[in-house]
Amino acid sequence: MKKESRNKIIAMIPARYEASRFPGKLLKDLQGKTVIRRTYEAAESTGLFDEVYVVTDSEKIFDEVVNFGGTAIKSIKEHECGSDRIAEAVEDMDVDIVVNVQGDEPFIDVESLTKLLEVFEADDAMEIDLASLKTALSESEEITNPNNVKVITGKDRFALYFSRFPIPYPRDTEAKVTYYKHIGIYAFRKSALMDFYRLPMLPLEAAEKIECIRYLEYGKKIKMVETNVRSIGIDTPEDLEKARKLLD
Repeated sequence: MKKESRNKIIAMIPARYEASRFPGKLLKDLQGKTVIRRTYEAAESTGLFDEVYVVTDSEKIFDEVVNFGGTAIKSIKEHECGSDRIAEAVEDMDVDIVVNVQGDEPFIDVESLTKLLEVFEADDAMEIDLASLKTALSESEEITNPNNVKVITGKDRFALYFSRFPIPYPRDTEAKVTYYKHIGIYAFRKSALMDFYRLPMLPLEAAEKIECIRYLEYGKKIKMVETNVRSIGIDTPEDLEKARKLLD
């Protein structure tokens, strides 16, 4: 049962079939259930959400979700990113907070999600347009890897910038600085999500190919929550094998 909250909170799982690195990965078998089913059931089992949905452009994924008893929404338009897909789905819904749960991450960490949602009950909650997760990086190859989006924050833990480049740049190699990876799980106020949907992409987002930069470019405030739990995403066949072993 979902704990008491003054906000109505839903989980939205954007699900594309044609993933560039691993097409059809969400329908692959993960110890007797598809990846998308594992993710959906994991989201439900947290007890944090009033409702859980899958939103997809794929008839195959839509049918799979309906067949196992889940709730699915078929996208009407073509979308470049998950936030746009979610925004179309929630446009006419009466909700306060929308959590973007990645369809290829079936091992949902309840503790991190709980901390993410708690920011909307904190003293500065009215300043927050959306919240997201970050985790510390220690290995140099992780810090320099452009597939790992890095984030820097102010002392109030609001995001200052996101980049595929290592930020801050270590001009002073003696400075004690921690690098943080952005984990792409978001909790949006519905109003901020709909603004994102209606506002055009600006140059910084276009250059970095990081959608959350759009929020910063339009003056939105993103609260970052630190977690020590590394997400386990399924981006390649090798990742799927690791996930199978973990379930074993």
